[in-house]
This record gives sequence, structure tokens and C-alpha cells, in this order.
Amino acid sequence: MSDHQTAGDGADGDGTDDHDHSDGNGDADDRDHPDGNDHPDGHGHEHHAHDLETLGYAIVTVSSSRSIDDDPAGDAVREAVESVGDRMVTREVVTDDYDGVQQAVNNLVTRDDVDCVVTAGGTGVTPDDVTVEAVEPLFEKRLPGFGELFRSLSREEVGTAVVATRATAGVANRVPVFCLPGSENAVRLGAEEIITEQAAHLAGLAKRGEGDDEDDEE
Repeated sequence: MSDHQTAGDGADGDGTDDHDHSDGNGDADDRDHPDGNDHPDGHGHEHHAHDLETLGYAIVTVSSSRSIDDDPAGDAVREAVESVGDRMVTREVVTDDYDGVQQAVNNLVTRDDVDCVVTAGGTGVTPDDVTVEAVEPLFEKRLPGFGELFRSLSREEVGTAVVATRATAGVANRVPVFCLPGSENAVRLGAEEIITEQAAHLAGLAKRGEGDDEDDEE
């Protein structure tokens, strides 16, 4: 088991749990529809009917050299999350170790307050890049479109070097999990342009029927 550091939301956040994705005027944000226009046929609203209003994020930085106090990638994820009104409920730094990474993510997706997990680091091709290998076995469903879109957007910045990026995503225990590279720029791209745009919808779909299952067990 690898060593890791953990920081909770109360460490330096405001401790509030009731964000509503509003713009301060009581209007819902427009991240589902970038043009801010409603679909006249109603299909847009129906498509997002299961979206979660507020997401609790867990952030895991995979690195043997970083710490909670020196973690630009983790900082970037948190800033992206909070910019849309969601919140970070916990944050960890885990060393590049297969078992440690897998255990950390597995523990997080079983928490009631975690709706989405984002990892940063360990998606390259060096021998100690083990995040993908550690996390993908936890997926019940894979989200290949995430990696495809991330690499497409990344190509504008890094060119053909994008072939070495193994960013991936999937759903584990009804929780979306996104695995990003460890560079700050890559994390900002993935978190701001993709994850915060789609996580509420994916998390809502992944949890669809969860309450019914619990009722059936009673």
C-alpha cells in the first residue's frame, strides 16, 4: 500500500454543501447549452432530466514527488469544480503504485458524498505510469468518448505527442471516474472543457434507479 496525503473540504474551503449552480441571480447556469438558449421542442430539458444539481468531487493526484501543499494539478481541478458551483469533498496525493491508486479510487467511489472522481497523473507510458491499469478494472462501464475528445482537444496544444496520452474514463460503483495526465495545462483542459460540462449528466444517469434498488431491498 502506498503512502498518501488527504485533505477534506473543510481544510481550506468554505464548508458549505448547498451550491446550486446558479449565476447569483437565481438562474441555472448554461453549461448544458453553451448558447444559453432553451430547446423549443423540450428535448434538451428531457435529455438532462436526471442531472445532479450539485456534485461532490474527489480529487486524486498520482505522484511520488508532489504533496497537498505543492499540487498544481489538484489545484486546477478544484478551481474548475468550484467555478461551476460544485465542491471538493476530499483530495488525496497517492504515490505511483498500482495497489495504492486502485485502493484510493475504490474507497472513494463507495463514499456517499462523492459523485465524481478525478485523478491526475500516471497516464503516460513510463513504467511507473500505472493509473490506467489500476483504475480501469474498477469500471463497470467505460466512457471511451472522454479519452477520444480529450486527445482531440489536446492535439491543438501538443501536436502528435498526444499519442502518448492515455486519458480514460468510466463508471465505477455508479460514480464517474476521469483519469487525466498530471500536467497542469492538461488538467485544466480536461476539467474545464469536458468534465465540468458533462459530469452532472453522467453522474445522474449512473445513479438512475438507485433509490428504487434500495426500496426493493427493504
